[in-house]
Amino acid sequence: MKLTRPNLKVEIIAETINNSQTKSMSIENIRQFIKEKAELFGAKTDNEFNKPYVERNNTGLDALKDNGAFFGFIHPEEEPSGPYHDFSFVIFPSSEKGKAWLVCLGVGSLGFKNDYELATYPGLRRLFSKLVNEKGFCKTDFSDIETSLPKSITGNPNLQHIKNTIKTYAKVLPACQIVEDPESEEGEKIIAAFLAGYAKLRDWPSNKDHRKAVSDALEPFLKSNAIDETEEVKNLLNERKYIILQGPPGTGKTRTAKCVADKIGAKTFFTQFHAETSYSDFIFGIRPDTENKELRYKENLGVFSEALKYANEHSNEKVILIIDEINRANLSNVLGPVFYLFEHKMDASNVEIEIAPNFKVNKLPNNFFVIATMNTADRSLAVVDFALRRRFAWYTLKPKIIEVNKPNKFYKEDFLIIQEIFDWYASSEELNLQPGQGYFIAASDEEMKNRIRYEIFPLIKEYLQEGILRNAKEEFNNFFLTRINLSLFE
Repeated sequence: MKLTRPNLKVEIIAETINNSQTKSMSIENIRQFIKEKAELFGAKTDNEFNKPYVERNNTGLDALKDNGAFFGFIHPEEEPSGPYHDFSFVIFPSSEKGKAWLVCLGVGSLGFKNDYELATYPGLRRLFSKLVNEKGFCKTDFSDIETSLPKSITGNPNLQHIKNTIKTYAKVLPACQIVEDPESEEGEKIIAAFLAGYAKLRDWPSNKDHRKAVSDALEPFLKSNAIDETEEVKNLLNERKYIILQGPPGTGKTRTAKCVADKIGAKTFFTQFHAETSYSDFIFGIRPDTENKELRYKENLGVFSEALKYANEHSNEKVILIIDEINRANLSNVLGPVFYLFEHKMDASNVEIEIAPNFKVNKLPNNFFVIATMNTADRSLAVVDFALRRRFAWYTLKPKIIEVNKPNKFYKEDFLIIQEIFDWYASSEELNLQPGQGYFIAASDEEMKNRIRYEIFPLIKEYLQEGILRNAKEEFNNFFLTRINLSLFE
């Protein structure tokens, strides 16, 4: 019997059909996946008059040949075809199995119509910057639709199969992430996280289940490792000797300084600076002797000199000087020539600084340490001298969720609401004004309400009156109306 070989042309056609079906199935799987996720995130697709999005699906065979193929969701007010405005959730798929896709937050080629103000919110960029890794990209300004993507994306060898498509939209992709395998567990996590970010900007969630689904999708990208701040500060102190703890009010700066001193078993000296603190208060001066009938003066060693003398006389004991609110005083006047000594690696020199009569030093002793604190919300203060910044190491304490001992309770829900408002609307500088965790500790609900009414409410009102966080005024007002039945604008 003569064996006949199958028609080669038929084999090629069959293989092409199979590949096309595989590609189509992969795209359809992800389309269905994102639709299901969108509904979990609060996008009610059965509402004919208030649709949460318009779906776009440009994945025909011609488009998949690196000719602009994409699918995803666009602004609900846009048309189902043609150029569109505003933010969109976009996926650029591959026409070949095993090739990478690009998942993006995009802007329509017509630019902004409704979303420009949203594009200026720092929190939007802050959120998506956490969703991308070294294989992705996030613009520094989401309102910028003139600057193109970097070569790390446009020239990426893993994206050469869709390079022309990416080039077409290179200026209107504020955030994007390469996904090696979209149907893998990792690929679906990335897609779900980008969609959750889009759900937040479109305000889809309307109940706790929606918000939880969004949080669950974002959580793997937003979670941070728990940090033992006291241990980190202790290690930094051992390395640098002179450090400044900076942060918003209520973040536990002074408490942390004292905890570090206790942890290393140091002899502690404490002072708090204010606008009238002087060299004679901190280093050395003379004061009237009020206990004598005749006017006479006596020498007065400031807390710095006392701590320094103690360190010199007890070389086997660690000594810490804690300076609270260091930036409240005129540091040039307070420190004087002593400023020269604050070099953590300074060797003894032939330059001696006279601290007090018969008390000169050319180097601060090795067992002498300084921890200072600085409130970043104190906006009335002068900028700290660059020379001071160079001599001290700086450690930032941020508001965080904490555990407290009974009878006190940490009011986590109130904390998270305030934190979310700051995170979404605050600039990097304004983040330094967020009330710290100390504001949210109370022994009862009534005490917590009073803390909000008499501490947090006046603080936020002052911020708004000074023009800070004005975009967040309605969010803050809604929180205070709901929580304590007070309006910011009465």
